[in-house]
Parts: sequence; structure tokens; C-alpha cells
Amino acid sequence: MPDLIAQLDEQKRKVDFDSFDITVKELVAMVNESLIDIAPEYQRQFRWGPENQSTFIESVLLGIPIPSLFMAANADGTWELIDGVQRLSTLVHFVGDEKLRKRLGMGEALMITELTKLSEFNGCTFERLPRSVQLQFSLKPVKVTTISDKSDLQVRFDLFERLNTGGVLLTAQEIRACLYRGEFSDFLRELSIDRTFKRLVRLPKERESDGTREELVLRFFAFYYRYKQFEHSVVEFLNGYMADASKQFDYRAGRALFSRVFSALESALPHGIVRERVKSRTPVNLFEAVAVGAALALDVSESLKVRGVEKWMNSDELKSLTTGATNSRAMVRSRLEYCRDRFLGKNA
Repeated sequence: MPDLIAQLDEQKRKVDFDSFDITVKELVAMVNESLIDIAPEYQRQFRWGPENQSTFIESVLLGIPIPSLFMAANADGTWELIDGVQRLSTLVHFVGDEKLRKRLGMGEALMITELTKLSEFNGCTFERLPRSVQLQFSLKPVKVTTISDKSDLQVRFDLFERLNTGGVLLTAQEIRACLYRGEFSDFLRELSIDRTFKRLVRLPKERESDGTREELVLRFFAFYYRYKQFEHSVVEFLNGYMADASKQFDYRAGRALFSRVFSALESALPHGIVRERVKSRTPVNLFEAVAVGAALALDVSESLKVRGVEKWMNSDELKSLTTGATNSRAMVRSRLEYCRDRFLGKNA
């Protein structure tokens, strides 16, 4: 029992929250002044139609309690949205001015529709409401909970996962893009749309815009530089690497490495990094093994030995290292070094 209590106390110390009651007017003004950031990864999730938005506005007008908005505080004092994109976006769509709506891709101001309790409001925009009702709505308080910038970054990632309850959930990489914004995140996005990389890495259509390509680029660099330090959790491993790379990364060397490796692989693998029987998609573990293995080989050789590459890529040995429960340090190391050695002409 002492260990249980000690673990609970330790984890609680990593989390630091503040709570506020902020008026609708203040919230919209904070979005307008970029003090609250609805990240692009979240903006694309704004899926409520006019009826759902109108029902939410009705709830605010009637004073019905609404769930708290969750934000993450940044070191510069700004907040970024974690949970509540539909609610906050609806408030902006209703109250925000034309310039703000245009910036967030919202188009015309929200017109209330299909209400039953407040049916007289149907057909009204915020600007058409009586001044007294506008004031009443603008001064309605909304509860906001923020996680402090003092909180451990892994805890922030966990909270994004737990609180990300919108209609279209973010992937782990989209959460990282929110948490670790900046030059390195932009660098991953830039490389993810590289033509050679896209030819080699085959993804289903639904995975083309959910951060999967960016995560594969991240995996390439993380495992290339740190595979010997990998423990067992891929998510934590990638989080840790992205946090560190966001602070310090050699972009010139990174671009050169990426270009050299994937140019070499394009010549070797005209069908892409795919299994013989599944040529419509690139398995993650196979990508990781082949791409990082090639990079490790090019560290000690001017070129890759590619004779028979598609044969050994489909060998039972590599399949055993890249399918099933394979995310242990030993398995990761074995598959990367297996591909490295094959690209060096060893064990052929």
C-alpha cells in the first residue's frame, strides 16, 4: 500500500491545473487576439452543423451548464485548446466578426435555426438580436480549465488523449503537432510530402491526412538516432524524441540524410516499401526496418547492396521481426540491424 500511495502522489505532482470563469465576449476576444489558439489540427474537426450549433447557443442563452473547456497553457502565456473545439468554434461562429470568421474558415455568421424552446430566435444572427440579449449572451460565463505549462509534457500528451473527445479524434502525431509546434514539426510536415517519400510509402486514403506520414518521418529520425535507447513504449519514445528535437536538431544534416536514404530506396524498390502480397500499403514496422536499416548501412557504405532486396524483404525471418508483438528493444534492434546487414551485402 505505501507504494500505491507514493505512486499516486508522484503522478499528481506532475499535474498543475487552474480553473476560470470567462465570459463569452472575453473568450472570443482571446481567440481574436491569438491568446487562445485553435490549432489547425483541431480546426479541421469543426463538424457541428447549424442545428447542433444553434442548440448549443440555446443552451448558453438559457443558462444550462455546459462542460468545461480544457486548455493547455504555454510558457508565453497563451493557451491552446485541448477539448471543446465544437463549443468554442460555435461561440466564435456566432459572436466573432467577419475577419475572425474568415481567418478560421467559418464563412458567414451563424444563423440560428430549428430551435423549439426559443423558436422566436430562429433566423437570427448575433447582430440581429436585441442589444439587451446580445449583452446578456456576451456576459455569460464559461468554465475553463487550464493545465499549467509547469506540467510534465508526457502528462500533457496523456491529457490530450484523454480529453480529445470530439467527433473526429486526433491521432498521436496530430497531438504531438499541437504540443510541439515549431520548426521541427514544420520540418516533419515538409518531408512527409516529399515526392520520393510518397512514392515509397503507400498508405490507405484515410491515412493520408491524419498525421501518419509525419509520424513515419518522425520514426525514421527517432529510431535512426536512438534505436539503442528504445525501451518498450513507441508513443513515449517518439514523444521524448520529438520534445528534444524541437529544442535542438541539425536540419541541414537531417534533410541530407533523408534525401540520400529515400533516393537510394526509390531505385531499389520501384514498388515501394510493401510486402509482396500487400502492395497497397506500407506496414509501419517494415518501413521502420527498411528505412532505418538503409540509413545505418549508408553510414558505412557509399551505396546499398540491393540485389535480391524484395526477396529478403518478404523472408520469414524479417516477417518474424516485423509482425506480432515486436516492440521490445531486442526486436527493434534485430529488425533494424537485419536490414542494415542485408543492405551491406552480409548474410546474403
